Amino acid sequence: MADELEPKRARGTGWKSVYDTLRSEILALTLAPGQLLDETTLAERFDMSRSPVREALIRLAGEELVVTLSNRSTIVAPIEVASFPKYVEALDIAQRMNTRLAAALRTEADLKVIAKRQKEFEAAVRSENHLAMSEANKRFHMAIAEAGKNPYLASFYERLLGQGQRMLHLHFEYLERTHEGYLLTDEHNLMLEAIRDRNVERADALAHAHTRQFQENFINFMRENYMTDVSLNPLSAAE
Repeated sequence: MADELEPKRARGTGWKSVYDTLRSEILALTLAPGQLLDETTLAERFDMSRSPVREALIRLAGEELVVTLSNRSTIVAPIEVASFPKYVEALDIAQRMNTRLAAALRTEADLKVIAKRQKEFEAAVRSENHLAMSEANKRFHMAIAEAGKNPYLASFYERLLGQGQRMLHLHFEYLERTHEGYLLTDEHNLMLEAIRDRNVERADALAHAHTRQFQENFINFMRENYMTDVSLNPLSAAE
């Protein structure tokens, strides 16, 4: 009878707790890029069989947060500096297009959601929790994308934002340590104003500047911490 009163994990949902925990640890860099993720060790850690662990790793692989090697080992996805120029080029295009569309098509309800997400980001900044900041930043930009009313562009943008969260974590760390630049809040507010004013061209320019700031600070972080010379083809100013 006592056993019947104990809460039971819903069948097929065990992977979710593993996924949520590992995703947070990967994005916060608690699990370092390249770190081995052994199924047996993880199963022991989470006190469950290997099947839900494997399911969690499959889902993380779908988000490109983990990589399965040729020997079938799984590691935390490396942060590929060499591919950063292509990544930031795609991010710039997606960010500009979604922000332009939001400025052209937003409703009053959309503005309220964007403003709410910006307040949440500001609260995350005050908490000094980098993972909370990157998650809140993503929600802010996705609120803009949803205001643009193009689910294909929004989906592409969401994937890029997710892939960039670990780099954004380093970006925040660099800014807080050096006090060079600022933590995006001013640019977020300016973007919101441009969207509110339906100023498409200003929204575009601000979105582009936003990407450039992220790029420049990430490059500076990598030069300071890992290499003496980094040439990553910085984005040109918006026309």
